[in-house]
Amino acid sequence: MAQLETATLANGCFWCSEAIFKRLRGIEAVKSGYTASKVPNPSYEAVCTGRTGAAEAVQITYDPDVISFDKILDIFWHMHDPTTLNRQGNDIGTQYRSGIYYQNEEQKRVADASKQALEASGAYKDPIVTEILPFTNFYPAEDYHDDYYDRNPNQGYCRLIIDPKVQKLLKEYRNDLKHSV
Repeated sequence: MAQLETATLANGCFWCSEAIFKRLRGIEAVKSGYTASKVPNPSYEAVCTGRTGAAEAVQITYDPDVISFDKILDIFWHMHDPTTLNRQGNDIGTQYRSGIYYQNEEQKRVADASKQALEASGAYKDPIVTEILPFTNFYPAEDYHDDYYDRNPNQGYCRLIIDPKVQKLLKEYRNDLKHSV
């Protein structure tokens, strides 16, 4: 039995993040929620005020024998804009910031190296503002957020915002996809 690991990432709306990461081989579970919150168990409505300090995030349970943390970060970087502070597209506020919340020193090392490599690549003209911080907390989002994209494929946000990201994933990472999703 594989020893599963956990990654906590914030890259804008958690509906987008969940739709992307759940499609990858080696990902056992993806849960939308709130991380780095200053208040315990915040609600979606409270997080949207920007006063909880929480970021919309996903907590990913993965098998490192199938997908590495480095590969997860590669996909993380390519599926959002890490140069916009507290914003992803039309989603604006501190809850939409870009962040990697490492579980251990190895994840910190990999995250720092990954960010430095991306900066050195020149892929972005603006500085990368993704925060890399120790994991402090994660509170699961309300159940109605689970599988939002798959349950609401014709909803406007899903069609206009999430679908292009999923299509990009299907095109650029097809060898990393689960066959059943």
